Amino acid sequence: MVTGRFRALALAACIGMLLVLLGGALVTNTDSGRGCGDDWPLCHGKFIPAYTIESMIEYSHRLVTGFEGLLVLATAVAMFRKFRQNRKSYKEPLFYAGGALLFTIIQALMGAAAVMWPQSPPIMAIHFGISLIAFAATLLLVIWTFRAKDGPPVEFKVPRSIFPRVLLTAIFCYVVVYLGAFIRHTESGGGCLGWPLCNGEVIPEISGATGAVFIHRVAALLLGISLAGLYLHIRKVSHGGAGLTKPAAWTLGLVITQIFSGALLTVTITNSEWFLFTNLLHNLIVTGLFGLLMDILIRSWRLREGRKG
Repeated sequence: MVTGRFRALALAACIGMLLVLLGGALVTNTDSGRGCGDDWPLCHGKFIPAYTIESMIEYSHRLVTGFEGLLVLATAVAMFRKFRQNRKSYKEPLFYAGGALLFTIIQALMGAAAVMWPQSPPIMAIHFGISLIAFAATLLLVIWTFRAKDGPPVEFKVPRSIFPRVLLTAIFCYVVVYLGAFIRHTESGGGCLGWPLCNGEVIPEISGATGAVFIHRVAALLLGISLAGLYLHIRKVSHGGAGLTKPAAWTLGLVITQIFSGALLTVTITNSEWFLFTNLLHNLIVTGLFGLLMDILIRSWRLREGRKG
């Protein structure tokens, strides 16, 4: 049985990780990555830096990340103690807690490296991807705590045909997210003006910023089609019952919302204040989408028919 205290700790770690992820996006979108110069963990050689918008955004992001690191560490230690008491029941959540701690450390080190040794946009885009995995791990832990609040989670059998479909969709989703992060770090968002057409064309010239944004749009559309197909397949083979059908429906709803939030990005690109808001909204939606997709992926693997152990 999971105590309310541990559930609160896991939830705090999850919310903190979300703030870290959105804070990183805010740093990128406001060009605040150099707000503290080349110093880390200090800011311009000071514990409390002189006030500028860029330095405050960058330094606040560091402080939140540091506090979140302590939360994730506390969660991992608490889960390890539970695992020592009952290895069978707590093997799965220990994997989530350990994964969250590992990827939190990696993202912190990548953030420090980006400050001291400026990185190329492809590497910086990976930084967002690492943060996304770290958040997904904390979200999976929170989901598990609610499923196990009254005892071991109720398990069911999942048709074997689901897992390979979810795996391919999850990999493709990560690629789409990477493309979006790459566009953000190369400041290519203005490559396609107008929506759904790109610069008034169905198929524009595939080069430079225009090519990057257009490819991302096509990939997002294909992801939406993939998630629709996944939902219909899960519903069919599960006979419309509970289990994975509901989270699959949520991912479908989120990807549709994500596509329209992308349209909002295009509409607001000339208004810096609104563009910042729509950009963070875009990040928030895809973060939830990826986390739920990871939940479906892991459960379709663990609970698949014929699996031993």
